Amino acid sequence: MKPLALALPLATLLLLAACNNADKTAPGSEQAAYRLGSLAFEPCTLANAQINKSIAAQCTTLQVPENPDAPDGRKIGLRIAWVQADNPAAAEPDPIFMLAGGPGQSAIQSFPQVQMAFADVLKNRHVILLDQRGTGSSNLLACPQDDERAQQNTPEAMRTMAQACVQTLSQKADLRYYTSTDAVRDLDTVRQAIGAEKINLMGISYGTRVAQQYALRYPQHTRTLVLDSVVPNTQPLGSIFARNLDDALALYFAQCQSDAHCREQLGDTRAQLDALLARLRQQPVQVRYRDASTHEETTTTLTADMLAGLVRMYAYMPQAAALLPKLIHDAHAGRYEGITALSQLLSKQVGESMAMGMQFSVICAEDAGSFNASEADHNTVLGAGLTKGMAAMCDVWPRGAVPADFRTPLTGKIPVLAISGEFDPVTPPRYGDEAIAKLDHAIHLVLKGQGHNVIGAGCMPKVFAQFVETAFSEPLQSSCLDNLSAVPPFTSFNGPNP
Repeated sequence: MKPLALALPLATLLLLAACNNADKTAPGSEQAAYRLGSLAFEPCTLANAQINKSIAAQCTTLQVPENPDAPDGRKIGLRIAWVQADNPAAAEPDPIFMLAGGPGQSAIQSFPQVQMAFADVLKNRHVILLDQRGTGSSNLLACPQDDERAQQNTPEAMRTMAQACVQTLSQKADLRYYTSTDAVRDLDTVRQAIGAEKINLMGISYGTRVAQQYALRYPQHTRTLVLDSVVPNTQPLGSIFARNLDDALALYFAQCQSDAHCREQLGDTRAQLDALLARLRQQPVQVRYRDASTHEETTTTLTADMLAGLVRMYAYMPQAAALLPKLIHDAHAGRYEGITALSQLLSKQVGESMAMGMQFSVICAEDAGSFNASEADHNTVLGAGLTKGMAAMCDVWPRGAVPADFRTPLTGKIPVLAISGEFDPVTPPRYGDEAIAKLDHAIHLVLKGQGHNVIGAGCMPKVFAQFVETAFSEPLQSSCLDNLSAVPPFTSFNGPNP
């Protein structure tokens, strides 16, 4: 995939004076700055450390009160990136906002990973990326890293980490004002600032909650919603993790069990995983492995919690999950190096991409009451540890206010396209059904063999663009998605069965 050009030709710059709500200032520099509504932008480049890709954009920062009821109090800067339509002069007046997941991911930093899914949308519309307050460059709320305590993963250790994070972040933020409700208010402030009467929202995972909350508060300014891996307004996040993961793993592992060669080569993956987890809970093992980032040999302790975390994160991506049966088979046989190296790499990448302080502000305000460990979770891969740990963290985290109608499902005539992956381990397809149940103009597409975040799968970018362009004014052409299928499980590191 080629990166977008880093500069626009001079002739194109001159044409932009006629762009919808956008115009060119007269800077004294080589490259012009632009205005969108009342906001002045400057050229910038969007990049992501995990992929070799950069995207030309325009960026600015909008100052807003941290506490909306104290307009003269502390201000925070909201970082905004504007990815211009292919033909800016002919762009539609209703841009599309991409809302990132997590909670805690930066929309600006994560956009390069999904940019190709927006290629057709960008033919006619601008894309606006707003780093939600507490993420990216919008007063980032990143907790200090304590790798040793994090690996303990007990409620006591997680409570202690949360207390340390509160103490650190309270010097720069009032943690009560970093909820989804605050983000929705910011989003509409940006909408007004760029001069758009209506906007389109595309949310990914947690971003679907923000999208639905925005449509609930500002239906008159919402043209369309695209909800990728849906968290319904009605669904609290507290106790969903363990059961949803086990349900997804059952679907993954059934692929190997239904294939004679895979079954013969790798055996019963779930039985091996259960035995491996039991062994590690009883006695963690010291593993010498080669670090995937530095390529240096190092030693760490592999615990059951580390293994469960790896399984959970790999289950988000069917392409990567195809390796799980092989990795589990090797670890069950005492060959721990591969699974340990991947666990450490994944843990580092997640820690770098997620603003954990912002995440706690969201979930402790909106979901804390649902962190109730279930007896049924004890025999799952995750068990009840994550639920208990999150409850312990929320015991000490400052909580913001949540509107009384926060759990109200969307109703009415807003066009909504919901999409889900068949194997999604955190937001299963039934959540998409729940989210659109009371909407008059909505459709839910379940993508075969896919996991979490499916906007870029197969021909989905084409379907996405058609929906945003037509808003159901014509039938959605989605039959091309029937060609999608699951990635077969790998029986070796060379790939699946020949």
